[in-house]
Amino acid sequence: MEVHRDDEGSKIGMWLFLFTEMVLFSGLFIVYSVYRYLNREAFHQAAAHLDVALGTINTIILLASSATIAMSISAIQYQKKKQALALLTATVVLGLVFLVNKYFEWGEKIGHGIYPGSETLASYGHGDVLFFGLYYFMTGLHALHIVIGLVFIGFVIWYIAKDRITHDNFSVHENSGLYWHLVDLIWIFLFPLFYLIT
Repeated sequence: MEVHRDDEGSKIGMWLFLFTEMVLFSGLFIVYSVYRYLNREAFHQAAAHLDVALGTINTIILLASSATIAMSISAIQYQKKKQALALLTATVVLGLVFLVNKYFEWGEKIGHGIYPGSETLASYGHGDVLFFGLYYFMTGLHALHIVIGLVFIGFVIWYIAKDRITHDNFSVHENSGLYWHLVDLIWIFLFPLFYLIT
């Protein structure tokens, strides 16, 4: 029995989903911009609590992971199954390293009492509360997308290992790459907004 495939429909569906994700984060970026405009000095002082070096490292990690997943798609097209699996595994490892770095970054802030609802943060003022509320929500939402992406890539690895994704049937693999590139793109906006703009 021949299984019906609609690779084009699958890709269009993924693009539509990614569009809704971009609308969501665009709305959050607008909210951030408005609050930053209204609380410029407070946002500047609050940003000083963030670790620019760690943010930069995480940016490099995600950019590298974008490269590895893109190369994995090329590898499967050229029927290099082992290379595709190795590159996807590298993508997963890089994503996990990103999450571990984020865990320690959040842990350090929470350890100093800088988290939504804390008396320490409330004592800094309304602008700082807004900044860190947005920081935790937006970077937390991004981290959730990373986790979803890693699960998605995990399924792709399993499908390749079982030969359910091959050189002539790799639309699911491509869709995982599109999703991962979106996750990276979102971070490219989050990084300067929270860590660099003063």
